Amino acid sequence: MKKVPLNLFFKIILYVVVLSYTFELTAQQLPKIIKIYPKESQELLMNPGIGFTTFQRFNGDTLNHGMGWTEGFPIVYQDFDGDVTNKNYPQTTIAYFRIYWRFLETAPFEYNWEMIDRALRTAAQRGQTLMLRIAPYGGEENEDVPLWYRKMLGNEENLMHEKWRTDPENPAYLKHFGGMIAELGRRYDGHPDLEAVDVSIIGFWGEGSGGHLLSDHTRLALINVYLDNFKKTHLIFQPLNGDAPCPDKLVKGTDIAAYWPDGSNNGTGPQMRHLGWRIDCLGDMSFFIEKWNFSHMLDVYPQDIIKSGMSEAWKKAPIAMEICGTFFNWKNKQKYDKETVEYIFDQALKWHISTFNAKSSPVPREWEPLVNEWLKKMGYRFVLRKFAYPEAVAPHGQIHISMWWENKGVAPAYKKYTLAVRIKNDIRSEIFATGADVRTWLPGDIIYEDKLYLPHDMPEGEYELAVAIVDPVSYKPKIKLAIKGMENDGWYTMGKIKCNKNVMWKRSENKFP
Repeated sequence: MKKVPLNLFFKIILYVVVLSYTFELTAQQLPKIIKIYPKESQELLMNPGIGFTTFQRFNGDTLNHGMGWTEGFPIVYQDFDGDVTNKNYPQTTIAYFRIYWRFLETAPFEYNWEMIDRALRTAAQRGQTLMLRIAPYGGEENEDVPLWYRKMLGNEENLMHEKWRTDPENPAYLKHFGGMIAELGRRYDGHPDLEAVDVSIIGFWGEGSGGHLLSDHTRLALINVYLDNFKKTHLIFQPLNGDAPCPDKLVKGTDIAAYWPDGSNNGTGPQMRHLGWRIDCLGDMSFFIEKWNFSHMLDVYPQDIIKSGMSEAWKKAPIAMEICGTFFNWKNKQKYDKETVEYIFDQALKWHISTFNAKSSPVPREWEPLVNEWLKKMGYRFVLRKFAYPEAVAPHGQIHISMWWENKGVAPAYKKYTLAVRIKNDIRSEIFATGADVRTWLPGDIIYEDKLYLPHDMPEGEYELAVAIVDPVSYKPKIKLAIKGMENDGWYTMGKIKCNKNVMWKRSENKFP
């Protein structure tokens, strides 16, 4: 018998080993990659932190009549029959409450917190969060500073601005009004039902008139009361007024992040705070032309958003806008046509609007289609374009997910929500939190990939795979997506995935298409 050469013998042995290993790999099949392309939905979505707000009212309440509205006074609670539908007004997720100082601080250092507590509680019951402003005073005699404060100071004459009712340079103002804001922050900062606090320091309705006249000491002290006591709840402020010749004055020298066209900024570093801003006269094309010879939409906002250093604020903090007058005022007094309304809405989108206070005044029926299309672009609107995942994974194995999202809105989400993946069958359900930060999802395309590990004791079988943006504590779906296929529990099913101990992950090819 002819002997086999030793080197050939070893080659045969090696071939047998490799061949047996190949058969083993065949048994442990590499998973196929499943690609899902969800269908986009054109539905009008009601999501947290964006859209219209109710004003001094809640979802389900009767609206203001005609061209008037109420503000500054305690809420008059209407009888509620359980129906949260708003007639002639969009459904909302935010209730805006504006109250004068005199109604909150009823005596020195004595506060009517129940008024705020009830508003927060009612908003939550109606599916809303509360946006809050404590204004120092209003424009009428019955809208003065608190009675005890007026008695303490007496009549104040020769004030520096026609829209001031008291001298903010008096140390008593910082002690009492500033002290009230500090106590407000200590009590409510981070409250889950408090959407945002509207920074208010001086002027009728707290709109900041005459802010450029404040000494640096007083201006910084009043602003810092908010910055020091609201670390979790979003702050928005109003640097843009037609009567303010220096739109950058309010923010200069503070720890509020601001950036100017010449390349200068207000400072950098972890101490800088990102505040949103608000404007109070969106839609003024001609309201004050005869009296003051300017238009907010043409002569103030486009220029002062840039001059104030706030043109980039929308990337980190919400932009809130308030209607000039009411919609009926636009229609019946200003005689705006459809094209004018479209122009106003488009400008607001250009300025990255997230919320709009229409003063709980009805939307004219013929403008409802314009409002609905506007709402679809206001704030964020997340479309999941593509979702890729392996068709099978082993217990303790790795699910590599790849997603292409598009934010079709004009702003990101500003609260920390969790992008989550769930696999579920009749035996077991697991929710996996991804590392995505939706607060960074600016308008446009977003690509996100992640690796999720199954528990070692995951039972074998077929599971339904779903995705949702959820509350980071309860893991309940919080944000509706602009895609079809939402289940009754708020999750969006992507497809099926198998858990099989024989599935192998080929680590050298961990890139997904």
